[in-house]
Amino acid sequence: MSSSTVAETSPASAQVRKTPLAWLVATFFGAGYLKPGPGTWGSVAAALLWLGAAAAFHPSPHALLVSLLAAIAVAIAAGVPAATIVERESGVHDPGFVVIDEVIGQWIALLACPGDWAHGLIALILFRIFDIVKPFPVRRLERLRAGWGIVFDDVGAGLYALVVACFVRIWF
Repeated sequence: MSSSTVAETSPASAQVRKTPLAWLVATFFGAGYLKPGPGTWGSVAAALLWLGAAAAFHPSPHALLVSLLAAIAVAIAAGVPAATIVERESGVHDPGFVVIDEVIGQWIALLACPGDWAHGLIALILFRIFDIVKPFPVRRLERLRAGWGIVFDDVGAGLYALVVACFVRIWF
């Protein structure tokens, strides 16, 4: 048995990175390795990136929305294949260190938010709640194959958080 075969079948195979770019994207530049709760760290990283961009560039609400939609599209286009590759290479179904899905879901939750920390925090809390609880039919999206299931359950949770955040914004 070759050493690569041993690495693929051992419990430490999650540390084997055959496709570095996929691992970089899937872990959102390493945020997925932070403990405890890598999913929360992925969401926090996404919210901080959004808030940092809003503070640095002072975009109009329309420009912030368009930029965020573009970022979501790129993250989905890169994240689904990256999550698929990392799941396969790690030998772990829906690995916790894959957090590109949380990044995408968090950005979806932020779509209707003005670029300030208070609304960002509300969207962060709502997304984490919906990501953990996974209300119907979000949990069913996990059944999708490989990276599609990894990413799209968080897309669903992000949509729930977005809707609730819009209602909260009416009163806040």
